[in-house]
Amino acid sequence: MKIDFEKMGGLVPAIVQDARTKNVLMLGFMNKEAYQKTIDTKHVTFWSRTRQTLWTKGETSGHFLDLVSMQIDCDNDTLLVKAIPNGPTCHTGTDTCWGEDNDMNPLLFLTELQDFINKRKVEMPEGSYTTKLFTKGVNKIAQKVGEEALETIIEATNGTSENLIYEASDLLYHLLVLLTEKGLRIEDIATELQKRHDPDWDKKRREAKAKGEIKV
Repeated sequence: MKIDFEKMGGLVPAIVQDARTKNVLMLGFMNKEAYQKTIDTKHVTFWSRTRQTLWTKGETSGHFLDLVSMQIDCDNDTLLVKAIPNGPTCHTGTDTCWGEDNDMNPLLFLTELQDFINKRKVEMPEGSYTTKLFTKGVNKIAQKVGEEALETIIEATNGTSENLIYEASDLLYHLLVLLTEKGLRIEDIATELQKRHDPDWDKKRREAKAKGEIKV
């Protein structure tokens, strides 16, 4: 990675983003030494323009930023640092330097979960329930989705909210396994729903059918 430290007199801005929540945590500056120390220690380190010295975030508070990755922008003069924070990032005690809460959108976990399921499909570790599902093949996986859908319906009509969440979670998990088996992603479903959110979606679909662009 080629970084242009000379453009700003030996420094480059370093935007720190939470690798899990994708929220922006802070902005600091790095010189070559700070950049190298970050790589060596895996703790995000900056150059303090006020004190004219290196400082590792968390060296006093214990709220380190554990490095996940670093990327350079198209001009080679700004770093995007992805890290996992160990506590509040700002010295004022807030999660971010903009006073925002660094909460994770739970929906992001669906992508993480399918990544894990795909890893299971590649590695097929013994003793894994997911491995067992993939071993049985698409028909059995689809059957399991149907079973979980029925159990979800039963809880929705005659059960409790707690049990409905439990069964719906089972349904969604097995659906992710089925999508993975078919080479599809949960993002494909989200994209389809996004298309349908267009007020003219049904009209466009009818027009596409009339032109023979999609099959009935």
